[in-house]
Amino acid sequence: MASYKALVKDVIKKADVLLEVIDARFPDETRNSEVEHEITRLNKPFIIVINKSDLVSREKLEKTKARLSRTAPVIFVSSKDRSGTTMLRHQILASAATKAGIKEQDILVGTLGYPNVGKSSVINGVTGRHRASTSSVSGHTKGVQHIGAGSRIMFIDTPGVIPFDEKDEYLQGLLGIKDVTHLKDKIGVALKMIEKMLAENKTALESFYNITIEDETSYDVLELIGKQCNFLQKKGEVDETRTATKIINDWQNGLLLL
Repeated sequence: MASYKALVKDVIKKADVLLEVIDARFPDETRNSEVEHEITRLNKPFIIVINKSDLVSREKLEKTKARLSRTAPVIFVSSKDRSGTTMLRHQILASAATKAGIKEQDILVGTLGYPNVGKSSVINGVTGRHRASTSSVSGHTKGVQHIGAGSRIMFIDTPGVIPFDEKDEYLQGLLGIKDVTHLKDKIGVALKMIEKMLAENKTALESFYNITIEDETSYDVLELIGKQCNFLQKKGEVDETRTATKIINDWQNGLLLL
């Protein structure tokens, strides 16, 4: 934990511009106040990059942007369809222009964020080529890399910021920090995902699993999904663990849209 803190502080110190990459589905949960405080303390310009923007509605994105723009410039990015990367490049150049003594030199850009928010994918989107190694497995990036992106932009790609005090397995499952094979309470995590969908996009949940939800609880919905998928045990009871595993995988693979 201490080594990650030291690495993050070192990147903030060396970078001219910082990108805080967050997940569009969980903008507040994937921000890190400690990191933002350190960036502000050192008077470094930073940009909030809302990645995976294809997974939420435009209305939700605009509301998030209006709120977060009070803190820093906000850019929507979707690594899936490469949208927003040109705007991000322009914002990096604009933010760097506010920093004294950088007009002729390369702009060092530090990318920070929680595991699995897609930092390397954002870099690849801006460079227009596969320069930063990516993986669906969180924590894939192991060491600091410098990656040229043209227009004097030089990225510092870093390992994901481990949540400093985060021990909530449910949140780690929601954010994809832990995949289903590393979750102890699969059913509990799946129920949290269902609760989130019921609150924000019940129609999408019904459509994806071809079910009808009226006044059912999140547990009832898990049972409905299990029956619809024919995940039944010998006595006709729903295999809750198998159903939870599918829901978690569907969620973390971006198939359930908020």
